[in-house]
Amino acid sequence: MRSIWNGAISFGLVSIPIKLVNATENHSVSFRQIHTADGGRIRYRKVCELDDEEVPAAEIGKGYEEADGSIIPITDEDLAALPLPTAKTIEIVAFVPASSIDPLQMDAAYYLSANGVPAAKPYTLLREALKRSRKVALAKFALRGRERLGMLRVVDDVIAMHGLLWPDEIRQPEGVAPQTEVTVREAELDLADALMDTLGTVSMDSLHDDYREAVERMIAAKSEGGRALPEAAPAETGGQVIDLMAALESSVRAAKEAREEGTEAAGVTPIAGRKRTAAKRPAAGKGPAGKGPTAKRTAGKATAKSAAKGDAKAGARKSTAAGKGAESAKTAAKSVKSTARTAGTAKKTAKAAPKKRASA
Repeated sequence: MRSIWNGAISFGLVSIPIKLVNATENHSVSFRQIHTADGGRIRYRKVCELDDEEVPAAEIGKGYEEADGSIIPITDEDLAALPLPTAKTIEIVAFVPASSIDPLQMDAAYYLSANGVPAAKPYTLLREALKRSRKVALAKFALRGRERLGMLRVVDDVIAMHGLLWPDEIRQPEGVAPQTEVTVREAELDLADALMDTLGTVSMDSLHDDYREAVERMIAAKSEGGRALPEAAPAETGGQVIDLMAALESSVRAAKEAREEGTEAAGVTPIAGRKRTAAKRPAAGKGPAGKGPTAKRTAGKATAKSAAKGDAKAGARKSTAAGKGAESAKTAAKSVKSTARTAGTAKKTAKAAPKKRASA
């Protein structure tokens, strides 16, 4: 990897020559601006606003614009004369727990490579010291014309450095949180916890940029013959949640189904202890579940009890479940007469059940 900066790590009185290389790269698809009428490229030209002429790069300098719009020229010599001890040095100022660094401060990431054979020993010493202390190093360094804050940590067998924003560059989240009083119930938290547990963990290596891949396929299709890919269905937009509990329950159910489908597809044995719905087995000598003397006796008792209480709807429903002489719930609800007839039938069923059991 090509280095973007050469210098040294200042570790007390120890100096470690290093090279700085980028630890990340951008894979996003880049586009050019074109004239839609004829497809010609649109290019930017640097033009002086005083004489309206294009200016070559060699004649372009720096300037600071004041509040009144006037420009103060700043030369490279002016900047080089400033006292900047970190111009070629990554100066470690402290060792702190990694948890003390707010992720909001994280910026670009770099790898630090030992520059030359003599740098290998002190480089390894700093790396192992960071490992054993389980801390990170805070450092100051200069890059691209300004001093920056950095955090050094160990990644595998390499020292990595994350550029950090200065504390005063982090904005306070004023007015961002909900301004209304909201009460979250324990049941809602329990469902949220269940959803988190169901979703589980994910391998970071399995995540990829679906949008970039779709853009690349579209470009490839158009380059082959000017044909675009079939239009995709519009993405669902997030709407207002009407029932939070229902949404959480649906999310948990969908996540469980997705995980079970993934488990079956992979041929993995399900986790022990998972609840399963098993078919009821009939007792010895008593036929299938829901039939036979035992089922009839239970149904008859339940129907007689419902009819005695005068609950027409319950009597109709339970007698229908037993399947013995009961009218439908709709008929029972229509008239008092049909209710009485249903109750009478239920009593007869209850009396007949012992006789049938005896004959059996």
